[in-house]
Amino acid sequence: MAGKFEMYMDRAGEFRFRLKSGNGQIILGSEGYKDKGGCKNGIESVKKNAVVEERFKKIETKSGKYAFSLLAANHLVIGTSQQYETVASRDKGIQSVMANAPEAAVVEVDA
Repeated sequence: MAGKFEMYMDRAGEFRFRLKSGNGQIILGSEGYKDKGGCKNGIESVKKNAVVEERFKKIETKSGKYAFSLLAANHLVIGTSQQYETVASRDKGIQSVMANAPEAAVVEVDA
C-alpha cells in the first residue's frame, strides 16, 4: 500500500496534514494553516522537498529522543516527525518520508 497525505481540520479550526506510510503509521505532521489552500501548498512543498536529503534537520530532544523536521528551500519547517527512541529509527523515518511523499495521494478526512 502506498503512502498518503491526510488533510483535516483540527479542533482549533485550522487545516493540517499528516503523511502516513503504507502501513498507516504517521511519519510527518504539519503546522496549522488558516485555509485549505495553504494546507494544500504545504503538501506540495513536502512532495517537492522530501526528495532532498539535506532538507531534513535531525534533532535530539532534551529528553534524549530523536526527531526530524523537513525544511523548505527558505529554511522554514514544513513538517515534523514523531519522537524516536534511536538514531536508526529516526533515520528510517526520514527514508520513509523520502520514499512515500513524492507520489502520495491526498485525501480529506475527519480529525
